[in-house]
Amino acid sequence: MKLLVAVYFLAITAVALGARRKNLIIDTDLFSDVDDAGALLLAATSPGANLLAVNVNYPSSFSALAASAILAHYGRPEVPVGIRRPLTNATFFDSWFYELGEYASKIAFRWSGGSLPWGRAEDAWDPVALYRKVLAEAEDGSVTIASIGFLDNLSALLNSTADSYSDLPGRELVARKVSELVVMGGEYPSGREFNFWGSNASLTTHVVNTWESRVVFAGIDVGEHVKSGGRLMAEGPDEDPVRKAYIYYSYYAPRPSWDPLAVLYAIHGLGDLFEFGNEYGYNHVEADGFNRWIWDPKVRNQFFLRLAVDNETAAAELDRLFLEGASSAAERRLAERTPPTTTPTMQAREEL
Repeated sequence: MKLLVAVYFLAITAVALGARRKNLIIDTDLFSDVDDAGALLLAATSPGANLLAVNVNYPSSFSALAASAILAHYGRPEVPVGIRRPLTNATFFDSWFYELGEYASKIAFRWSGGSLPWGRAEDAWDPVALYRKVLAEAEDGSVTIASIGFLDNLSALLNSTADSYSDLPGRELVARKVSELVVMGGEYPSGREFNFWGSNASLTTHVVNTWESRVVFAGIDVGEHVKSGGRLMAEGPDEDPVRKAYIYYSYYAPRPSWDPLAVLYAIHGLGDLFEFGNEYGYNHVEADGFNRWIWDPKVRNQFFLRLAVDNETAAAELDRLFLEGASSAAERRLAERTPPTTTPTMQAREEL
């Protein structure tokens, strides 16, 4: 009887924990900055996130392979990965500052795993098909999308038509299934930031200027001076892929935290770290990617983030979460490789 009660209690607890987890899709340009890797670490290891899919909006095969490798390392090999086509074998070269290193191909090769092992980038999902499948299978109003890169995939999703996954066109599917879009991009109240113009500014204007449901923007100003990754590089498990990605990229220098902060908000909401910088208004993006906040009191479903704490406090929290997630994965992998110990009592029972 006690055993049945314990099992019942554990089942109820598991259901309750599952109900509190945020259904999350990440859309990332994992390629030219390492903070995308940090964001994936958070999404894959946070107890508060139910990671449904990862779409890559930069068309390097190494980006998709690296995303798959990172997910597999953190115990999420089943998470599907999509990527924009046509694929290239481009690798990052820092032609702006000549100080940052390439990491995606190294992570993809050395930690090959998950749904896209080394050399299998062509097996990645079409990003629109992956969006439509995952959204169609989700409960209404239950999905958060975190866009931490270019908005090409989201634009294509909005333009999509009915298919085998759903009879709804893209815009209606989004309206029914997505509770919140979190966008790392822009500057607030105005500015011109790379994610909005670095790929195709017209697709950015399409998404930002026509998105109908709730949107929260994390501008460049939020994470610019929040330098994280230092503790992970110094104290993290030697063979952690995101630790190595930061080392390959920045040579042990902590990095700005644009994408990890956006994903942290996407999972946990405002919490103690964030506050909204507005009560009303909406974001408008020009044809060249320049954005400006329009202070319209009639619009109250768009917000831009500000930090509610100082940069050092935010960085310390990210570093804690990075290290916690990496260490947990290392402990799990060690346990999987360690054979169970047979005690004398257990051996005697087996012999009987």
